[in-house]
Amino acid sequence: MDRTKETKKERARGKVKRQSAAFGVLQRVGRSFMLPIALLPIAGLLLGVGASLTNPTTIETYGLAGILGEGTALNAVLTVMSEVGSIIFSNLPILFALGVALGMAEAEKGTATLSAGIAFFVMHQTIHTLLALNGRLEEGVMLEGTVANVVGITSLEMGVFGGIVVGLGVAFLHNRFYKIRLPNVISFFGGTRFVPIISTVTFVFVGGIMYFVWPYVQSGIYAIGDVVVRSGYTGTLIYGFTERILIPFGLHHVFYLPFWQTGLGGSMMIDGTMVYGAQNIFFAQLASPSTTVFSVEATRFMSGKFPLMIFGLPGAALAIYTCARPEKRKVAGGLLLSAALTAMLTGITEPLEFTFLFVAPLLYVVHSIFAGVAYMLMHILGVGVGMTFSGGIIDLTLFGILQGNTKTNWIWIPVVGVAYFIVYFLLFRVMIKKFNYVTPGREADDEETRLFRRADVEAKKVALAEGGTIPTEPDLAPTNVYVEESEPTVSELILRGLGGRSNIENLDCCATRLRVPGTEPELVEADMLRLRVAAGVIKRGGGIQLVYGPQVAVIKSELEEYMARISDG
Repeated sequence: MDRTKETKKERARGKVKRQSAAFGVLQRVGRSFMLPIALLPIAGLLLGVGASLTNPTTIETYGLAGILGEGTALNAVLTVMSEVGSIIFSNLPILFALGVALGMAEAEKGTATLSAGIAFFVMHQTIHTLLALNGRLEEGVMLEGTVANVVGITSLEMGVFGGIVVGLGVAFLHNRFYKIRLPNVISFFGGTRFVPIISTVTFVFVGGIMYFVWPYVQSGIYAIGDVVVRSGYTGTLIYGFTERILIPFGLHHVFYLPFWQTGLGGSMMIDGTMVYGAQNIFFAQLASPSTTVFSVEATRFMSGKFPLMIFGLPGAALAIYTCARPEKRKVAGGLLLSAALTAMLTGITEPLEFTFLFVAPLLYVVHSIFAGVAYMLMHILGVGVGMTFSGGIIDLTLFGILQGNTKTNWIWIPVVGVAYFIVYFLLFRVMIKKFNYVTPGREADDEETRLFRRADVEAKKVALAEGGTIPTEPDLAPTNVYVEESEPTVSELILRGLGGRSNIENLDCCATRLRVPGTEPELVEADMLRLRVAAGVIKRGGGIQLVYGPQVAVIKSELEEYMARISDG
């Protein structure tokens, strides 16, 4: 009987490990999308300002022909801005191929990125050649919109899916072969030099497979997209709810990206060119001088964020503040004000959302439902405001207010937003009081007032999966804190805290955390790391994660340079 129980426990642990591994891969894929996505705000800024202020209707309406009209210096500058922003959106597939390969590669990331660029060209040129050989490039042979110009190659319209396929495929090949040893006669082609070679050969075959398979995939994608479109307001509500509820798992990028960048989000003929994907449609309309009204069928996948980010979450923050104990209200207020302003301006909501997710999951479910309702209301009211990826005041100004209410119907955002602020404030305040949730400022006297982060949520999930207790601080057994008289650099402290250069196989990072897989846990001085250089330390998946916040990319680069100097020395 005991043996049976033990076997069941082992199976359960094995299942948890498999689920965790699969989840980890999906999270890595989602994080790898962030590099090209992070480029969208600057591209959107250039395109938004440039296209708006060179639009003939805008110039005529405001009598700005003498300043912004054709032939003026300012018009030339703004035209350049518009074209630069437009070229980035036009070439997102190859940017995703490069970004995904870079993000998924375990080491020697430069080689993986170069190989992805080569593989992308090879795959599309293979498809082009097969289309030409079979006479399918002749007018009327292929269905409209199934063929497109991809970096100068006439190929199948695969959108960012094509880039993601290349990025993931090359990353797999790279991680498998970048250390390969070949026989002495051809040893020159071993190691990292082998990666672009095997990628080239592989993606000739992938291109051939895609030539036969992708038309069926296209048909399936467009059929699903048609179901979403025909589902109307209900489909929009489900989309908004699903996008928000996936955020704690880090899978929201995987969910919304196909709607934004592929035929799943609809299609539209703009200036003689068929454009696929909600965000692509919006920015193509933004760049077009003939646009009079933005497509609500495209912006339905974006505009719902504005009342949520700019008004709803600040209302929740105010409710949390008013529920704080008087003696802790000042500290809680400073933290909440900073988090609310961040959400309003940039659409970065993690500090607020993860705070009530951690202490009150029911509040997060309610928040996700209201997210779906916000998307649906914007759809019903015909709001045509697009976005890069943030949904804050900056995007609202550029892509709503600056474009004019006639084109976008943006005025409904603050109208609905004010109602959202009031509802969020009242509902959160009532639920916090009724269920006695320990939100910031309601902790015991000896507990620190702070906002929670994704790291805390990850620590909670790990603890539950392992059958342990839920930590209130994301960390580990206490160790001796390292102290020395001369102040070491952050890179030095990290290296010492992680047990030295030999204990670091690889470095990776997401938006807020430095990830160090493959470390020996007993060599890691976790307490020193948390107290001196990191906001949190988490043992996860056979490695260590150090929580730093948005500056983590710089910290990672500096640490890599420091380790390189040590190796050279």
